[in-house]
Amino acid sequence: MVAAASVVVAVGTATGMLSALGDDGGGVDEARPQVTRSPSQGSLPGLPSPSVSATPSASASPSASAKRTSSAPSPKPKKKSEKADAKESRTSPASSRLYRHPESQVLDWVRAHPDDPRQDVIQSRIADHPAAVWFADYTPGTITSRVRAVTSGGAEAGRVPVVVPYAIPDRDCGGHSQGGAPDLDAYDDWIDRFAAGLGSGDVVVVLEPDSVAQAECMSAGERADRFASLARAGRVLKNANPNARVYFDAGHSGWHAPAKQAGWLRQAGAASADSSDGIFSNVSNFHTTADEVAYDRAVLDALGGPASLGAVIDTSRNGNGAPADGQWCDPAGREIGRAPTLSTGMGRIDAYLWVKLPGESDGCKGKPGTFTPSYAYDLAR
Repeated sequence: MVAAASVVVAVGTATGMLSALGDDGGGVDEARPQVTRSPSQGSLPGLPSPSVSATPSASASPSASAKRTSSAPSPKPKKKSEKADAKESRTSPASSRLYRHPESQVLDWVRAHPDDPRQDVIQSRIADHPAAVWFADYTPGTITSRVRAVTSGGAEAGRVPVVVPYAIPDRDCGGHSQGGAPDLDAYDDWIDRFAAGLGSGDVVVVLEPDSVAQAECMSAGERADRFASLARAGRVLKNANPNARVYFDAGHSGWHAPAKQAGWLRQAGAASADSSDGIFSNVSNFHTTADEVAYDRAVLDALGGPASLGAVIDTSRNGNGAPADGQWCDPAGREIGRAPTLSTGMGRIDAYLWVKLPGESDGCKGKPGTFTPSYAYDLAR
């Protein structure tokens, strides 16, 4: 994403994660890894970006706003100790409590290329780690069964799946990741069906990347309607499964000021325990974990609400921080970040997650949202 934005590449389902695809008509009903969002680095305000999926569905692709020149401050150079810590953590074992879905673009590539010299690195440092599963296609007829396939798989394994509903109307403000439900009434119905597949076990829900931070492109009335629908979505998800932990979109540390973001999040229901467990940040972006921790805590402080509210951070590609030049499309010199875990040891930081799958292209080193082994290898080695 840009210094101010994150852009999602919508090309099917979800990327850096597994995305469940399907068709209203009755095609194959299985959970498949989807392409996730692409980051963008643009001027404030910027837009977040989604990912794409290997299966045809509606995931995100880098949005036009991601291509703006960033006016946000350049990322601070990392200290040697921080870089060493990031490199060490990205090779550490992933949390045994997070669920790794058995289907994904990277796993497909690993299985199909046993003799590729990059295979060991890509498998051990990317494919063996759990990642989120995106549901970015508007397919109300199959969404319940596809979500259930993921959550039941996690329950059977005794692990916690991460799912990403990504079908809010007018997502990405008409950019490359545009799509979603035809209107908010249809979206509300889709969320009801999504919630029906959550089961009763532990699950993390990353609710609608870009939906809050990117809302500046909308009129005040349109924002109010969207935020009311998001608040409803949080309540529906938590009522359907009291063990679901629902997080709302906080953008990232290079985008809106914490007070501004918190004001919008409050309108979207993120300060209410009835609909929210906190916020998420850095989806498909590159900002350092340290910067995101400080930013998320500032947003939570400004947000108010129960002291139990926390934050989850996408660490899939932030091991070397954001590019100083604001490049968002498969920028060189990036690294995978901290391994996904539900035990961060950091106050108010509930998890480090891989919401975008490392190696899914933003559209420069490969087709948007598709797994690109050369890019994955550069991130992981």
